[in-house]
Amino acid sequence: MSYALSREDDRRPTREDGFSGLKRLVPLVVGERHNIAIAFCGILVTSGSALVAPAIIAHAVDTHIVQGNYAGVLAWAGALLAIYLVGLAASYIQTRTVGGVGRRILFNLRNALFNKLQELPVEFFNQNRSGDLISRINNDTDKLNDFFSQASMQFLSNAVLATGAAIMLLSLNPKLGLAAFGPALGVMIVTRLISSWVKRRNLESLKTLGGLSGEVQENLANFNLIVAFNRLDYFRDKFAAANHANFKAALRAGFASNIFVPLYALAYSLGQLVVLAYGIWLIERGELTSGLLIGYLLYVNHFYNPLRQIAAAWPSFQLALAAFERISEVLSLESDRTTVPVEQATSDAVLRFRNVSFRYPEGKNVLHDVDFALHRHKTYALIGPTGSGKTTIASLMARLYDPTEGQVLLAGRDIRSYSTAERAQRIGFILQEPFMFAGTVRDNIVYGNPDYRDYSDEALGTVFDELGFSALLTRFDAGLDTEVGSSGDSISFGEKQLIAFMRAVLRRPDLLILDEAMANIDTVTEQLLESTLKRLPVQTTKVIIAHRLNTIDSADEILFVNDGHVIRAGSMEHAVDMLLNHKPAS
Repeated sequence: MSYALSREDDRRPTREDGFSGLKRLVPLVVGERHNIAIAFCGILVTSGSALVAPAIIAHAVDTHIVQGNYAGVLAWAGALLAIYLVGLAASYIQTRTVGGVGRRILFNLRNALFNKLQELPVEFFNQNRSGDLISRINNDTDKLNDFFSQASMQFLSNAVLATGAAIMLLSLNPKLGLAAFGPALGVMIVTRLISSWVKRRNLESLKTLGGLSGEVQENLANFNLIVAFNRLDYFRDKFAAANHANFKAALRAGFASNIFVPLYALAYSLGQLVVLAYGIWLIERGELTSGLLIGYLLYVNHFYNPLRQIAAAWPSFQLALAAFERISEVLSLESDRTTVPVEQATSDAVLRFRNVSFRYPEGKNVLHDVDFALHRHKTYALIGPTGSGKTTIASLMARLYDPTEGQVLLAGRDIRSYSTAERAQRIGFILQEPFMFAGTVRDNIVYGNPDYRDYSDEALGTVFDELGFSALLTRFDAGLDTEVGSSGDSISFGEKQLIAFMRAVLRRPDLLILDEAMANIDTVTEQLLESTLKRLPVQTTKVIIAHRLNTIDSADEILFVNDGHVIRAGSMEHAVDMLLNHKPAS
Protein backbone atom coordinates (compact mmCIF):
# COMPACT_ATOMS: atom_id res chain seq x y z
CA MET A 1 0.00 0.00 0.00
CA SER A 2 1.30 3.43 -0.90
CA TYR A 3 1.22 6.12 1.78
CA ALA A 4 2.92 8.85 -0.26
CA LEU A 5 1.35 12.26 0.36
CA SER A 6 1.03 14.90 -2.33
CA ARG A 7 4.14 17.01 -2.75
CA GLU A 8 4.97 20.45 -4.01
CA ASP A 9 5.19 19.29 -7.63
CA ASP A 10 1.69 17.74 -7.56
CA ARG A 11 -0.91 19.78 -9.38
CA ARG A 12 -4.20 18.13 -8.57
CA PRO A 13 -6.89 20.52 -9.78
CA THR A 14 -9.98 20.99 -7.64
CA ARG A 15 -13.40 22.29 -8.57
CA GLU A 16 -14.35 22.91 -4.97
CA ASP A 17 -15.02 26.58 -4.30
CA GLY A 18 -14.98 28.35 -0.97
CA PHE A 19 -18.69 27.97 -0.16
CA SER A 20 -18.83 24.20 -0.64
CA GLY A 21 -15.41 23.89 1.00
CA LEU A 22 -16.80 25.60 4.08
CA LYS A 23 -18.78 22.43 4.81
CA ARG A 24 -15.52 20.53 5.28
CA LEU A 25 -14.55 22.80 8.16
CA VAL A 26 -17.79 22.21 10.07
CA PRO A 27 -16.61 19.01 11.88
CA LEU A 28 -13.80 20.99 13.48
CA VAL A 29 -16.21 23.29 15.33
CA VAL A 30 -18.88 20.79 16.40
CA GLY A 31 -17.46 20.59 19.91
CA GLU A 32 -17.51 24.37 20.23
CA ARG A 33 -21.23 24.83 19.64
CA HIS A 34 -21.84 26.53 23.00
CA ASN A 35 -19.09 29.12 22.51
CA ILE A 36 -20.05 29.66 18.89
CA ALA A 37 -23.63 30.30 20.01
CA ILE A 38 -22.37 32.99 22.42
CA ALA A 39 -20.26 34.52 19.66
CA PHE A 40 -23.20 34.45 17.25
CA CYS A 41 -25.39 36.26 19.79
CA GLY A 42 -22.66 38.87 20.05
CA ILE A 43 -22.66 39.18 16.26
CA LEU A 44 -26.43 39.71 16.19
CA VAL A 45 -26.22 42.43 18.85
CA THR A 46 -23.27 44.15 17.13
CA SER A 47 -24.90 44.00 13.70
CA GLY A 48 -28.26 45.08 15.11
CA SER A 49 -26.73 48.16 16.70
CA ALA A 50 -25.03 49.02 13.41
CA LEU A 51 -28.29 48.59 11.44
CA VAL A 52 -30.42 50.67 13.82
CA ALA A 53 -28.03 53.65 13.63
CA PRO A 54 -28.81 54.80 10.02
CA ALA A 55 -32.56 54.69 10.69
CA ILE A 56 -32.07 56.87 13.79
CA ILE A 57 -29.89 59.31 11.82
CA ALA A 58 -32.43 59.52 8.97
CA HIS A 59 -35.24 60.13 11.45
CA ALA A 60 -33.23 62.80 13.29
CA VAL A 61 -32.43 64.63 10.05
CA ASP A 62 -35.99 64.64 8.69
CA THR A 63 -37.77 65.25 12.01
CA HIS A 64 -35.46 67.41 14.15
CA ILE A 65 -32.63 68.95 12.12
CA VAL A 66 -34.93 70.19 9.34
CA GLN A 67 -37.19 71.75 11.99
CA GLY A 68 -34.26 73.12 14.04
CA ASN A 69 -35.20 71.07 17.14
CA TYR A 70 -31.72 70.61 18.58
CA ALA A 71 -32.97 69.18 21.87
CA GLY A 72 -34.44 66.29 19.90
CA VAL A 73 -31.16 65.94 18.03
CA LEU A 74 -29.26 65.63 21.34
CA ALA A 75 -31.76 63.08 22.67
CA TRP A 76 -31.36 60.87 19.61
CA ALA A 77 -27.58 61.37 19.73
CA GLY A 78 -27.59 60.05 23.32
CA ALA A 79 -29.65 57.04 22.24
CA LEU A 80 -27.23 56.46 19.37
CA LEU A 81 -24.26 56.58 21.77
CA ALA A 82 -25.92 54.02 24.06
CA ILE A 83 -26.53 51.71 21.09
CA TYR A 84 -22.91 52.00 19.98
CA LEU A 85 -21.69 51.15 23.51
CA VAL A 86 -23.88 48.04 23.60
CA GLY A 87 -22.47 47.03 20.20
CA LEU A 88 -18.91 47.60 21.49
CA ALA A 89 -19.49 45.35 24.52
CA ALA A 90 -21.01 42.62 22.34
CA SER A 91 -18.08 42.87 19.93
CA TYR A 92 -15.61 42.43 22.80
CA ILE A 93 -17.41 39.30 24.06
CA GLN A 94 -17.53 37.92 20.53
CA THR A 95 -13.81 38.51 19.91
CA ARG A 96 -12.73 37.02 23.24
CA THR A 97 -14.91 33.92 22.79
CA VAL A 98 -13.80 33.25 19.24
CA GLY A 99 -10.13 33.60 20.17
CA GLY A 100 -10.51 30.73 22.64
CA VAL A 101 -12.34 28.66 20.05
CA GLY A 102 -9.46 29.06 17.59
CA ARG A 103 -6.82 28.03 20.13
CA ARG A 104 -8.78 24.96 21.22
CA ILE A 105 -9.34 23.88 17.62
CA LEU A 106 -5.60 24.25 16.99
CA PHE A 107 -4.82 22.22 20.14
CA ASN A 108 -7.22 19.41 19.24
CA LEU A 109 -6.21 19.35 15.58
CA ARG A 110 -2.50 19.03 16.37
CA ASN A 111 -3.25 16.23 18.82
CA ALA A 112 -5.37 14.47 16.20
CA LEU A 113 -2.60 14.81 13.60
CA PHE A 114 0.11 13.53 15.94
CA ASN A 115 -2.05 10.61 17.11
CA LYS A 116 -2.81 9.73 13.48
CA LEU A 117 0.91 9.71 12.65
CA GLN A 118 1.50 7.28 15.51
CA GLU A 119 -1.15 4.94 14.11
CA LEU A 120 0.45 4.77 10.66
CA PRO A 121 2.96 2.04 9.76
CA VAL A 122 6.66 2.41 9.11
CA GLU A 123 6.04 2.52 5.34
CA PHE A 124 4.38 5.91 5.72
CA PHE A 125 7.51 7.50 7.18
CA ASN A 126 9.71 5.85 4.57
CA GLN A 127 7.64 7.42 1.79
CA ASN A 128 7.28 10.95 3.18
CA ARG A 129 9.73 13.61 4.27
CA SER A 130 9.65 14.49 7.95
CA GLY A 131 10.07 18.20 7.14
CA ASP A 132 6.82 18.20 5.17
CA LEU A 133 5.02 16.39 8.01
CA ILE A 134 6.31 18.97 10.50
CA SER A 135 5.06 21.73 8.20
CA ARG A 136 1.59 20.15 8.16
CA ILE A 137 1.49 19.92 11.96
CA ASN A 138 2.85 23.42 12.62
CA ASN A 139 2.33 25.73 9.64
CA ASP A 140 -0.89 24.32 8.19
CA THR A 141 -2.65 24.10 11.54
CA ASP A 142 -1.58 27.68 12.23
CA LYS A 143 -3.32 28.78 9.05
CA LEU A 144 -6.52 27.14 10.29
CA ASN A 145 -6.12 28.79 13.69
CA ASP A 146 -5.74 32.20 12.03
CA PHE A 147 -8.97 31.59 10.16
CA PHE A 148 -11.02 30.36 13.11
CA SER A 149 -9.72 32.90 15.63
CA GLN A 150 -9.97 35.91 13.32
CA ALA A 151 -11.43 35.51 9.84
CA SER A 152 -14.29 33.10 10.62
CA MET A 153 -16.25 35.47 12.86
CA GLN A 154 -15.33 38.35 10.60
CA PHE A 155 -16.92 36.38 7.78
CA LEU A 156 -20.03 35.64 9.79
CA SER A 157 -20.49 39.09 11.31
CA ASN A 158 -19.99 40.81 7.96
CA ALA A 159 -22.40 38.39 6.29
CA VAL A 160 -25.06 39.14 8.93
CA LEU A 161 -24.46 42.88 8.64
CA ALA A 162 -24.57 42.81 4.82
CA THR A 163 -27.76 40.72 4.87
CA GLY A 164 -29.42 43.10 7.32
CA ALA A 165 -28.37 46.11 5.28
CA ALA A 166 -29.74 44.49 2.12
CA ILE A 167 -33.11 43.93 3.82
CA MET A 168 -33.21 47.57 4.96
CA LEU A 169 -32.29 48.83 1.48
CA LEU A 170 -35.13 46.87 -0.11
CA SER A 171 -37.66 47.78 2.58
CA LEU A 172 -36.93 51.54 2.39
CA ASN A 173 -37.09 51.74 -1.40
CA PRO A 174 -37.13 48.58 -3.55
CA LYS A 175 -36.15 50.37 -6.78
CA LEU A 176 -33.18 52.13 -5.17
CA GLY A 177 -32.22 48.87 -3.41
CA LEU A 178 -32.10 46.89 -6.65
CA ALA A 179 -29.99 49.59 -8.26
CA ALA A 180 -27.58 49.47 -5.31
CA PHE A 181 -27.15 45.69 -5.69
CA GLY A 182 -26.03 45.83 -9.33
CA PRO A 183 -22.25 46.22 -8.79
CA ALA A 184 -22.32 43.68 -5.95
CA LEU A 185 -23.90 41.05 -8.20
CA GLY A 186 -21.13 41.48 -10.76
CA VAL A 187 -18.24 41.01 -8.31
CA MET A 188 -19.96 38.02 -6.67
CA ILE A 189 -20.12 36.26 -10.04
CA VAL A 190 -16.41 36.98 -10.57
CA THR A 191 -15.66 35.68 -7.05
CA ARG A 192 -17.51 32.46 -7.74
CA LEU A 193 -15.59 31.91 -10.97
CA ILE A 194 -12.06 32.46 -9.64
CA SER A 195 -12.31 31.01 -6.09
CA SER A 196 -11.01 27.55 -7.07
CA TRP A 197 -8.08 29.18 -8.88
CA VAL A 198 -7.23 31.21 -5.75
CA LYS A 199 -7.38 28.06 -3.61
CA ARG A 200 -5.05 26.17 -5.98
CA ARG A 201 -2.53 28.99 -5.80
CA ASN A 202 -2.60 28.89 -1.98
CA LEU A 203 -2.29 25.10 -1.95
CA GLU A 204 0.79 25.32 -4.17
CA SER A 205 2.29 27.85 -1.75
CA LEU A 206 1.73 25.54 1.23
CA LYS A 207 3.21 22.56 -0.62
CA THR A 208 6.36 24.45 -1.52
CA LEU A 209 6.63 25.60 2.09
CA GLY A 210 6.50 21.94 3.13
CA GLY A 211 9.24 21.17 0.59
CA LEU A 212 11.34 24.00 2.00
CA SER A 213 10.93 22.60 5.54
CA GLY A 214 11.99 19.20 4.21
CA GLU A 215 15.21 20.64 2.76
CA VAL A 216 16.05 22.36 6.05
CA GLN A 217 15.37 19.19 8.06
CA GLU A 218 17.47 17.02 5.73
CA ASN A 219 20.32 19.53 5.80
CA LEU A 220 20.43 19.79 9.60
CA ALA A 221 19.99 16.04 10.16
CA ASN A 222 22.96 15.22 7.91
CA PHE A 223 25.16 18.25 8.54
CA ASN A 224 28.20 16.21 9.69
CA LEU A 225 28.12 14.18 6.49
CA ILE A 226 27.68 17.31 4.38
CA VAL A 227 30.74 18.93 5.94
CA ALA A 228 32.79 15.73 5.73
CA PHE A 229 32.17 15.44 1.98
CA ASN A 230 32.34 19.19 1.41
CA ARG A 231 28.88 19.29 -0.17
CA LEU A 232 27.74 22.55 1.36
CA ASP A 233 27.40 23.96 -2.15
CA TYR A 234 25.11 21.10 -3.21
CA PHE A 235 22.69 21.57 -0.32
CA ARG A 236 22.96 25.35 -0.66
CA ASP A 237 21.81 25.02 -4.25
CA LYS A 238 19.01 22.60 -3.27
CA PHE A 239 17.81 24.97 -0.58
CA ALA A 240 18.02 27.94 -2.96
CA ALA A 241 15.92 26.03 -5.52
CA ALA A 242 13.30 25.10 -2.90
CA ASN A 243 13.31 28.65 -1.54
CA HIS A 244 12.90 30.07 -5.05
CA ALA A 245 9.99 27.70 -5.75
CA ASN A 246 8.31 28.80 -2.52
CA PHE A 247 8.99 32.46 -3.34
CA LYS A 248 7.34 32.17 -6.76
CA ALA A 249 4.41 30.17 -5.39
CA ALA A 250 3.93 32.69 -2.56
CA LEU A 251 3.94 35.56 -5.06
CA ARG A 252 1.33 33.83 -7.20
CA ALA A 253 -0.77 33.05 -4.12
CA GLY A 254 -0.48 36.63 -2.89
CA PHE A 255 -1.56 38.06 -6.24
CA ALA A 256 -4.50 35.66 -6.47
CA SER A 257 -5.60 36.27 -2.89
CA ASN A 258 -5.44 40.05 -3.04
CA ILE A 259 -7.31 40.39 -6.32
CA PHE A 260 -10.64 40.54 -4.45
CA VAL A 261 -9.89 43.73 -2.51
CA PRO A 262 -9.74 46.17 -5.46
CA LEU A 263 -12.73 44.45 -7.11
CA TYR A 264 -14.95 44.99 -4.08
CA ALA A 265 -13.60 48.51 -3.55
CA LEU A 266 -14.65 49.32 -7.10
CA ALA A 267 -18.09 47.79 -6.51
CA TYR A 268 -18.48 49.89 -3.33
CA SER A 269 -17.64 53.11 -5.17
CA LEU A 270 -19.99 52.27 -8.05
CA GLY A 271 -22.77 51.37 -5.58
CA GLN A 272 -22.49 54.72 -3.80
CA LEU A 273 -22.42 56.57 -7.12
CA VAL A 274 -25.56 54.78 -8.37
CA VAL A 275 -27.45 55.39 -5.11
CA LEU A 276 -26.44 59.05 -4.93
CA ALA A 277 -27.43 59.80 -8.55
CA TYR A 278 -30.67 57.84 -8.42
CA GLY A 279 -31.49 59.17 -4.93
CA ILE A 280 -31.14 62.84 -5.98
CA TRP A 281 -33.43 62.16 -8.92
CA LEU A 282 -36.00 60.59 -6.57
CA ILE A 283 -35.77 63.62 -4.21
CA GLU A 284 -36.48 65.93 -7.14
CA ARG A 285 -39.57 63.83 -7.94
CA GLY A 286 -40.64 64.01 -4.27
CA GLU A 287 -40.33 60.24 -3.73
CA LEU A 288 -37.46 60.46 -1.24
CA THR A 289 -36.38 62.79 1.59
CA SER A 290 -32.87 64.10 2.32
CA GLY A 291 -32.77 62.21 5.62
CA LEU A 292 -33.72 58.94 3.95
CA LEU A 293 -31.04 59.46 1.29
CA ILE A 294 -28.41 59.96 4.04
CA GLY A 295 -29.66 56.86 5.82
CA TYR A 296 -29.72 55.00 2.52
CA LEU A 297 -26.10 55.92 1.82
CA LEU A 298 -25.18 54.65 5.29
CA TYR A 299 -26.96 51.37 4.56
CA VAL A 300 -25.10 51.13 1.26
CA ASN A 301 -21.92 51.53 3.28
CA HIS A 302 -23.10 48.80 5.69
CA PHE A 303 -23.78 46.56 2.70
CA TYR A 304 -20.61 47.11 0.70
CA ASN A 305 -18.10 47.62 3.51
CA PRO A 306 -18.74 44.09 4.89
CA LEU A 307 -18.29 42.74 1.38
CA ARG A 308 -14.95 44.55 1.18
CA GLN A 309 -13.90 43.07 4.53
CA ILE A 310 -14.99 39.62 3.40
CA ALA A 311 -12.86 40.14 0.29
CA ALA A 312 -9.91 41.12 2.47
CA ALA A 313 -10.41 38.02 4.64
CA TRP A 314 -11.08 35.75 1.67
CA PRO A 315 -7.37 34.89 1.22
CA SER A 316 -7.29 33.65 4.81
CA PHE A 317 -10.30 31.46 4.06
CA GLN A 318 -8.77 30.06 0.88
CA LEU A 319 -5.48 29.46 2.71
CA ALA A 320 -7.37 27.69 5.50
CA LEU A 321 -9.11 25.45 2.96
CA ALA A 322 -5.78 24.63 1.31
CA ALA A 323 -4.21 23.91 4.70
CA PHE A 324 -7.19 21.78 5.72
CA GLU A 325 -6.85 19.78 2.50
CA ARG A 326 -3.23 18.94 3.39
CA ILE A 327 -4.20 18.11 6.97
CA SER A 328 -7.17 16.01 5.83
CA GLU A 329 -4.87 14.07 3.53
CA VAL A 330 -3.05 12.78 6.62
CA LEU A 331 -6.15 12.35 8.80
CA SER A 332 -7.92 10.33 6.09
CA LEU A 333 -5.14 7.74 5.89
CA GLU A 334 -5.92 4.32 7.32
CA SER A 335 -3.28 1.84 8.33
CA ASP A 336 -3.37 -1.45 6.43
CA ARG A 337 -2.01 -3.21 9.52
CA THR A 338 -4.87 -5.49 10.48
CA THR A 339 -5.52 -7.29 13.76
CA VAL A 340 -6.57 -10.92 13.45
CA PRO A 341 -8.49 -12.99 16.02
CA VAL A 342 -6.52 -14.95 18.61
CA GLU A 343 -6.10 -18.59 17.61
CA GLN A 344 -5.08 -21.59 19.67
CA ALA A 345 -1.29 -21.99 19.65
CA THR A 346 -0.25 -25.12 17.78
CA SER A 347 3.54 -24.75 17.68
CA ASP A 348 6.32 -24.94 20.25
CA ALA A 349 8.52 -22.62 18.14
CA VAL A 350 9.00 -19.14 19.56
CA LEU A 351 8.70 -17.71 16.06
CA ARG A 352 7.96 -19.12 12.64
CA PHE A 353 7.82 -17.76 9.10
CA ARG A 354 5.15 -19.67 7.19
CA ASN A 355 5.43 -19.20 3.42
CA VAL A 356 6.27 -15.51 3.82
CA SER A 357 6.75 -13.23 0.83
CA PHE A 358 7.32 -9.51 1.07
CA ARG A 359 7.80 -6.49 -1.13
CA TYR A 360 8.07 -2.81 -0.31
CA PRO A 361 5.44 -0.45 -1.78
CA GLU A 362 5.89 -0.05 -5.53
CA GLY A 363 8.96 -2.28 -5.39
CA LYS A 364 9.93 -5.81 -6.34
CA ASN A 365 9.71 -8.81 -4.04
CA VAL A 366 12.42 -8.87 -1.36
CA LEU A 367 11.46 -12.26 0.13
CA HIS A 368 10.06 -15.27 -1.70
CA ASP A 369 8.05 -17.99 0.07
CA VAL A 370 10.32 -18.04 3.15
CA ASP A 371 9.63 -20.82 5.67
CA PHE A 372 11.65 -21.48 8.84
CA ALA A 373 11.17 -21.79 12.61
CA LEU A 374 13.11 -20.47 15.62
CA HIS A 375 13.01 -22.50 18.83
CA ARG A 376 13.47 -21.45 22.45
CA HIS A 377 16.84 -21.19 24.14
CA LYS A 378 18.73 -21.19 20.86
CA THR A 379 20.89 -18.66 19.07
CA TYR A 380 20.37 -18.18 15.35
CA ALA A 381 22.57 -16.26 12.96
CA LEU A 382 21.38 -14.63 9.75
CA ILE A 383 24.14 -14.09 7.21
CA GLY A 384 24.16 -13.13 3.58
CA PRO A 385 25.37 -10.50 1.12
CA THR A 386 24.34 -6.87 1.44
CA GLY A 387 20.76 -6.31 0.28
CA SER A 388 19.80 -9.95 0.55
CA GLY A 389 16.89 -9.28 2.94
CA LYS A 390 18.36 -9.89 6.42
CA THR A 391 17.14 -6.61 7.94
CA THR A 392 13.77 -7.06 6.22
CA ILE A 393 13.39 -10.43 7.93
CA ALA A 394 14.27 -8.86 11.28
CA SER A 395 11.71 -6.08 10.67
CA LEU A 396 9.03 -8.67 9.93
CA MET A 397 9.96 -10.52 13.14
CA ALA A 398 9.32 -7.33 15.14
CA ARG A 399 6.25 -6.50 13.04
CA LEU A 400 7.62 -3.23 11.77
CA TYR A 401 6.09 -4.51 8.52
CA ASP A 402 3.51 -7.16 7.69
CA PRO A 403 4.16 -9.86 5.07
CA THR A 404 2.71 -9.39 1.63
CA GLU A 405 1.83 -13.08 1.70
CA GLY A 406 2.06 -15.78 4.35
CA GLN A 407 2.17 -15.55 8.14
CA VAL A 408 4.63 -14.72 10.91
CA LEU A 409 3.74 -16.77 14.00
CA LEU A 410 4.85 -15.78 17.51
CA ALA A 411 4.50 -18.62 20.05
CA GLY A 412 2.19 -20.36 17.61
CA ARG A 413 -0.12 -17.35 17.16
CA ASP A 414 -0.30 -14.98 14.21
CA ILE A 415 1.83 -12.02 15.27
CA ARG A 416 -0.99 -9.73 14.15
CA SER A 417 -3.19 -11.09 16.96
CA TYR A 418 -0.96 -9.59 19.67
CA SER A 419 -1.49 -6.13 21.09
CA THR A 420 1.30 -3.64 20.49
CA ALA A 421 2.29 -3.66 24.17
CA GLU A 422 2.38 -7.46 24.43
CA ARG A 423 4.36 -7.85 21.22
CA ALA A 424 6.89 -5.19 22.27
CA GLN A 425 7.34 -6.93 25.64
CA ARG A 426 7.99 -10.30 24.01
CA ILE A 427 10.38 -9.06 21.30
CA GLY A 428 13.52 -7.02 21.84
CA PHE A 429 14.98 -5.38 18.75
CA ILE A 430 18.35 -3.65 18.53
CA LEU A 431 18.23 -1.61 15.35
CA GLN A 432 21.09 -1.33 12.89
CA GLU A 433 21.07 2.44 13.47
CA PRO A 434 19.98 2.95 17.11
CA PHE A 435 18.03 6.09 17.82
CA MET A 436 18.45 8.13 21.00
CA PHE A 437 15.99 10.60 22.51
CA ALA A 438 17.10 13.86 24.09
CA GLY A 439 17.70 13.22 27.79
CA THR A 440 19.95 11.08 29.94
CA VAL A 441 21.31 7.57 29.52
CA ARG A 442 18.77 6.42 32.11
CA ASP A 443 15.88 7.95 30.16
CA ASN A 444 16.93 6.09 27.04
CA ILE A 445 17.51 2.73 28.73
CA VAL A 446 14.12 2.59 30.48
CA TYR A 447 12.35 3.96 27.38
CA GLY A 448 9.49 1.61 26.53
CA ASN A 449 9.87 -0.20 29.90
CA PRO A 450 7.15 1.37 32.08
CA ASP A 451 7.83 -1.11 34.91
CA TYR A 452 11.17 0.62 35.61
CA ARG A 453 10.17 4.23 34.95
CA ASP A 454 9.57 5.05 38.63
CA TYR A 455 12.45 3.03 40.05
CA SER A 456 14.92 4.86 42.26
CA ASP A 457 18.56 4.92 41.18
CA GLU A 458 19.35 2.37 43.88
CA ALA A 459 16.60 -0.03 42.83
CA LEU A 460 17.49 0.39 39.17
CA GLY A 461 21.15 -0.21 40.00
CA THR A 462 20.23 -3.56 41.60
CA VAL A 463 18.42 -4.62 38.43
CA PHE A 464 21.33 -3.49 36.28
CA ASP A 465 23.77 -5.51 38.42
CA GLU A 466 21.65 -8.62 37.88
CA LEU A 467 21.71 -8.07 34.10
CA GLY A 468 25.41 -7.21 33.95
CA PHE A 469 24.88 -3.58 32.89
CA SER A 470 27.13 -2.04 35.57
CA ALA A 471 30.36 -2.66 33.65
CA LEU A 472 28.75 -1.21 30.49
CA LEU A 473 27.67 1.96 32.31
CA THR A 474 31.30 2.73 33.26
CA ARG A 475 31.79 3.70 29.61
CA PHE A 476 29.71 6.85 30.25
CA ASP A 477 31.32 9.73 32.12
CA ALA A 478 28.35 10.47 34.39
CA GLY A 479 26.84 6.99 34.34
CA LEU A 480 23.05 7.01 34.14
CA ASP A 481 23.00 10.80 34.33
CA THR A 482 25.09 11.29 31.18
CA GLU A 483 23.31 13.58 28.72
CA VAL A 484 23.03 12.04 25.26
CA GLY A 485 21.94 15.24 23.48
CA SER A 486 19.46 15.58 20.65
CA SER A 487 19.36 12.28 18.69
CA GLY A 488 22.39 11.14 20.70
CA ASP A 489 24.75 13.72 19.24
CA SER A 490 26.72 13.96 22.52
CA ILE A 491 27.84 10.32 22.49
CA SER A 492 29.56 8.03 20.02
CA PHE A 493 27.82 5.59 17.73
CA GLY A 494 29.21 2.70 19.74
CA GLU A 495 27.81 4.18 22.96
CA LYS A 496 24.43 4.50 21.27
CA GLN A 497 24.56 0.80 20.50
CA LEU A 498 25.35 0.02 24.14
CA ILE A 499 22.27 1.96 25.26
CA ALA A 500 20.12 0.28 22.60
CA PHE A 501 21.47 -3.08 23.77
CA MET A 502 20.59 -2.42 27.42
CA ARG A 503 17.19 -1.02 26.44
CA ALA A 504 16.29 -4.25 24.64
CA VAL A 505 17.76 -6.68 27.19
CA LEU A 506 15.97 -4.90 30.07
CA ARG A 507 12.69 -6.30 28.73
CA ARG A 508 13.94 -9.88 29.23
CA PRO A 509 12.21 -10.70 25.93
CA ASP A 510 11.27 -14.11 24.51
CA LEU A 511 13.00 -13.14 21.27
CA LEU A 512 16.00 -10.79 21.04
CA ILE A 513 17.01 -9.55 17.58
CA LEU A 514 20.48 -8.05 17.23
CA ASP A 515 20.87 -6.30 13.88
CA GLU A 516 24.61 -5.56 13.58
CA ALA A 517 24.59 -4.84 17.34
CA MET A 518 28.34 -5.53 17.64
CA ALA A 519 29.40 -3.60 14.55
CA ASN A 520 30.74 -0.44 16.21
CA ILE A 521 32.09 -1.61 19.55
CA ASP A 522 35.55 -2.75 20.65
CA THR A 523 36.50 -6.30 21.54
CA VAL A 524 36.41 -5.77 25.33
CA THR A 525 32.93 -4.27 25.19
CA GLU A 526 31.81 -7.08 22.90
CA GLN A 527 32.90 -9.59 25.54
CA LEU A 528 30.92 -7.67 28.17
CA LEU A 529 27.85 -7.80 25.94
CA GLU A 530 28.30 -11.53 25.41
CA SER A 531 28.44 -11.95 29.19
CA THR A 532 25.23 -9.94 29.53
CA LEU A 533 23.48 -12.06 26.91
CA LYS A 534 24.21 -15.15 28.97
CA ARG A 535 22.20 -13.66 31.84
CA LEU A 536 19.01 -13.52 29.82
CA PRO A 537 16.23 -15.93 30.80
CA VAL A 538 16.94 -19.46 29.64
CA GLN A 539 13.98 -19.48 27.25
CA THR A 540 15.14 -16.38 25.33
CA THR A 541 15.84 -16.96 21.66
CA LYS A 542 18.51 -14.80 20.06
CA VAL A 543 18.75 -13.82 16.41
CA ILE A 544 22.06 -12.28 15.35
CA ILE A 545 22.42 -10.45 12.05
CA ALA A 546 26.08 -9.78 11.30
CA HIS A 547 28.68 -9.49 8.61
CA ARG A 548 31.56 -10.30 10.97
CA LEU A 549 31.72 -14.08 11.19
CA ASN A 550 33.40 -14.08 14.62
CA THR A 551 30.17 -12.68 16.12
CA ILE A 552 28.18 -15.71 15.02
CA ASP A 553 30.57 -18.55 15.82
CA SER A 554 28.54 -19.38 18.94
CA ALA A 555 25.26 -19.67 17.03
CA ASP A 556 23.38 -22.94 17.30
CA GLU A 557 22.12 -22.61 13.76
CA ILE A 558 23.08 -20.45 10.79
CA LEU A 559 20.57 -19.28 8.19
CA PHE A 560 21.89 -18.01 4.86
CA VAL A 561 19.81 -15.28 3.19
CA ASN A 562 20.27 -14.59 -0.51
CA ASP A 563 17.99 -13.38 -3.32
CA GLY A 564 15.01 -13.40 -0.99
CA HIS A 565 15.39 -17.03 0.08
CA VAL A 566 16.48 -18.48 3.42
CA ILE A 567 18.62 -21.64 3.45
CA ARG A 568 19.87 -23.54 6.48
CA ALA A 569 23.63 -23.26 6.15
CA GLY A 570 24.68 -26.14 8.41
CA SER A 571 28.28 -25.81 9.59
CA MET A 572 30.28 -22.60 9.86
CA GLU A 573 32.56 -23.77 7.05
CA HIS A 574 29.58 -24.34 4.78
CA ALA A 575 28.15 -20.93 5.72
CA VAL A 576 31.45 -19.21 4.89
CA ASP A 577 31.59 -20.99 1.55
CA MET A 578 28.03 -19.93 0.73
CA LEU A 579 28.75 -16.33 1.73
CA LEU A 580 31.91 -16.18 -0.39
CA ASN A 581 30.22 -17.66 -3.42
CA HIS A 582 26.89 -15.86 -2.93
CA LYS A 583 24.85 -18.88 -3.93
CA PRO A 584 22.51 -21.19 -2.07
CA ALA A 585 23.43 -24.73 -1.17
CA SER A 586 22.75 -27.36 -3.76
